[in-house]
Amino acid sequence: MSPNPSRLRTLGSRTAGPGRSVYITGEIGINHNGDVENALALIDAAADAGCDAVKFQKRTPEICTPRDQWNIERDTPWGRMTYIDYRHRVEFGEDEYRTIDAYCEKRGIDWFASPWDTEAVAFLERFDLPAHKVASASLTDDELLRALRATGRTVILSTGMSTPKQIRHAVEVLGSDNILLCHATSTYPAKADELNLRVINTLQQEFPNVPIGYSGHETGLQTTLAAVALGAVFVERHITLDRAMWGSDQAASVEPQGLARLVRDIRTIESSLGDGVKKVYDSELGPMRKLRRVPGVVAQAEIATAAGEPVTV
Repeated sequence: MSPNPSRLRTLGSRTAGPGRSVYITGEIGINHNGDVENALALIDAAADAGCDAVKFQKRTPEICTPRDQWNIERDTPWGRMTYIDYRHRVEFGEDEYRTIDAYCEKRGIDWFASPWDTEAVAFLERFDLPAHKVASASLTDDELLRALRATGRTVILSTGMSTPKQIRHAVEVLGSDNILLCHATSTYPAKADELNLRVINTLQQEFPNVPIGYSGHETGLQTTLAAVALGAVFVERHITLDRAMWGSDQAASVEPQGLARLVRDIRTIESSLGDGVKKVYDSELGPMRKLRRVPGVVAQAEIATAAGEPVTV
């Protein structure tokens, strides 16, 4: 069965959707802790593992940080500072993203980001990105969704912390022609019994013309592999150099060795899923001759039909 062309999406030079190789993204987010060298090391880890892309988060701190939290002080690896200063400390500007852009091109891996406000969308549009991502927290931000739709790029929409009605509304605002939906549970880390991976199939039925992926925030790898077995065509997992590093997302992230295993196993699973058409493989003919004592009337009829002989049942 050939894939439904309406469920295919362009991501740079790649196409994501049923029948295509799973598009695997290493979510760097802000796990670089504001250090571009950390970001480059994470890009290396993703490229070495065989990921298709890495993803960042882009915010305009004055827009995304509530005004009443600006001057609240907190302890950070760089000393005690106000929350708004911290938000600036972990945010990359154009110089850093130019460095990231060039490095990703050198390593042969895509990059894109989750913009959290319309100014961040305009910033990211300075680069030729394969897609934009909507974080689950932003699913209800119609202004942001409209700005992303206007870019004409593929939009990947995560659906954590969202009701079915909210998801349907977001799809209406974005339009279904150029989006990819990701099932997600927005807990860091998420518990296995709250992942509800069968929602992948629910979304496939609810949105028959939209490819469905998975954005995971759990610990361990096996549940992400299960998502691929259930039909996820896009996979995103947070990645880190060390889960013990400072930062709220590190504990729910995958370290380089685990990332390499995850990509390897996803490729094995997608290869093993096949096309769903039952057939006898050439490799089975030898065991068949050796082990099948009684060919059976159906097999005899099939052999006669293949030879062009009349069949009598």
